[in-house]
Amino acid sequence: MIARIWHGWTKKADAKAYEDMLRNEIFPSIAAQNIKGYRGSELFINESADEVEFVTLLRFDSMDAVKEFAGTDEGKPVIYPKTEGLLTRMDDRSQHYRIAIGSEL
Repeated sequence: MIARIWHGWTKKADAKAYEDMLRNEIFPSIAAQNIKGYRGSELFINESADEVEFVTLLRFDSMDAVKEFAGTDEGKPVIYPKTEGLLTRMDDRSQHYRIAIGSEL
């Protein structure tokens, strides 16, 4: 199994809107693509004094499934246009890790 991890940051004032967008629009739209080998997503949030960090983790069976989601340049982030006004900065590349130990393996 592959974990696709990406980081984005918002201003504190925009954090709730971004979280809601991920929860109600972005993650459901990824699931609706019915990508063979997509196994779900998780969201981690870290609030600091100045900004809020969002870490997304998407799980896939293989890098082929990742490429079906992201395209041939599998490390390129998939950024939804409505989020660009909320993000103050973001990772230029998504990282991929083989999940060696996990509760669902």
